[in-house]
Amino acid sequence: MEAFVKGGAFLIESISPKEIFTPEDFNEEQLLIAKAVTEFVEGEIHPVSEEIEEKKEGVLVRLLKKAGELGFLAADVPEEYGGQDLDKVSSLLLWEKMAQAGGSFMATFGTQTGIGSLPIIFFGTPDQKKRYLPKLATGEIIGAYALTEPEAGSDALNAKTTAMLTPDGKYYILNGQKQFITNAGIADLFTTYAKVDGDKFTAFIVERKYEGVSVDEEENKMGVKGSSTRSVIFSDVKVPVENLLGEIGKGHVVALNVLNMGRFALGAGAVGGSKRAMQEAVTYAKKRVQFGKPIAEFGLIKHKIAEMAIQIFIMESMVYRTGGLTERILQRIDRHAADVGMQMANGIEEYNIEDSINKIFCSEMAGYIVDEAVQIHGGYGYIHDYPVERGYRDARINRIWEGTNEINRLLIMDMLTKRAMKNRLPLLGAAQKLAGELLTLRPKIESDDGKLTLQQEMVDIAKKISLLVTGAAVQKYMMKLAEEQELLGLISDMVIQVYAMESGLLRAMKTLEKSSDERGEIQMAMVKVFVHDAFDRLDVLAKKGFAAIAEGDTLRTQLSALKKLTRFTPVNTIALRRKIADYTIKAGKYPF
Repeated sequence: MEAFVKGGAFLIESISPKEIFTPEDFNEEQLLIAKAVTEFVEGEIHPVSEEIEEKKEGVLVRLLKKAGELGFLAADVPEEYGGQDLDKVSSLLLWEKMAQAGGSFMATFGTQTGIGSLPIIFFGTPDQKKRYLPKLATGEIIGAYALTEPEAGSDALNAKTTAMLTPDGKYYILNGQKQFITNAGIADLFTTYAKVDGDKFTAFIVERKYEGVSVDEEENKMGVKGSSTRSVIFSDVKVPVENLLGEIGKGHVVALNVLNMGRFALGAGAVGGSKRAMQEAVTYAKKRVQFGKPIAEFGLIKHKIAEMAIQIFIMESMVYRTGGLTERILQRIDRHAADVGMQMANGIEEYNIEDSINKIFCSEMAGYIVDEAVQIHGGYGYIHDYPVERGYRDARINRIWEGTNEINRLLIMDMLTKRAMKNRLPLLGAAQKLAGELLTLRPKIESDDGKLTLQQEMVDIAKKISLLVTGAAVQKYMMKLAEEQELLGLISDMVIQVYAMESGLLRAMKTLEKSSDERGEIQMAMVKVFVHDAFDRLDVLAKKGFAAIAEGDTLRTQLSALKKLTRFTPVNTIALRRKIADYTIKAGKYPF
């Protein structure tokens, strides 16, 4: 059986380009899925985008059912329940292409196929799966996920909703309120959470038709305005005991695993939204004439276009690398096993560090890209008639849902340190070894050779620097490290930069191994720009980290070693960006 790469191992291991999946590896079936979704988005959704935005009654439901007829809602549903059970790379590609429909439809679709279905796919009994999954897969019923409460957002386990078993043992009586629930106004089914006997956090499947289930008015949101977001109220709702999901008191297992999968998919959605924003920006820049020529010919606009293309390239590389890793581990699972859902959830959990990294990086870069798209449009970007205005508002929610980026930054370090303590990941040993070699560590290569040799060395040094700061932090604060949130966030940002740098680097190396055509040359240029810029960011973060951990001679020794480790000759990123911009402008969109 093929070995799998451990989650988080990228920090301490060297990885061959052959070991990763990249968008250049899509097979014919995956490309056909992408084509079919694109045709659906362009033919069915874009023509009614204004009707969606205005919440015209019935439009979203009709489109969701149409997506169900085409099989798009069934990607992750097992075949025996009417689904397609697609590989995880195909699922990501479907999400990416569907995201180009716009934020409102994507929020609706993403809830239906993701957090609205996955709890039952992973943790449902055979009876629950048989009752609900076929109908969720076709859109006959619409799902929602009701976790957040007025007083329990990121602290979900602090829920106040209660569930009390009736004397006859046939029902749980649910009382409480859930807030900010996507699809609430159109949903037939809610996966929700309540505390059994007031203290055992437990998951339930609640049907809309149950007496006592009601929804509040629609929230007036900043973005994704066309999607339904309401509070859901449970008032003495009788939920049959057979609708308890998972085990009593184990609701957190359901919630955390489903959120992992949500983060896994969110990165792909951010890639899709970013590509659409970029295409709008490039199209506008090519036709908008100022001072006698298209603004796409001006250097500062080229800089923006190049940077947008580079960030999407890196996002895409990270997302599909993680998708490939996840699919490889899931292939080991017996799909006929009684606990197949739980095994799949555990498989996905292996890469929850990478999923949190992707969620943060992709949501923040998507925000940056739509912001630059508005800037390229100038005043027109601020006008509702232009898609980038809506894209700008819609992108903001990505940094909040599926766990805020602040929570995910803390999770990255929490998961890394827990794995290190359990020796699941030999992180601390690697950090201690490096600390012992601190005074002799030097880069082997310091200047660019026209290939990617220097960038490989920079990524290797970036890993070492991140480990040194992590090791120093653990050594100083030990069990109290969790209280140093600013430091944890800073180290997480270093880890994020490492995964981003390496993902882009490995992809470009893999492309260049197959051919050295213009595509490979542009990818190499993108990696050079990103790695050098990211390395500078990492250098600054390391200085701040060491300064927060040590002082006096110890700090001076650390900073002196850091200075030697970061002594690389800069590359001409201005010239490289111009080359990338020209290639992208010629393509008229993100070029890969």
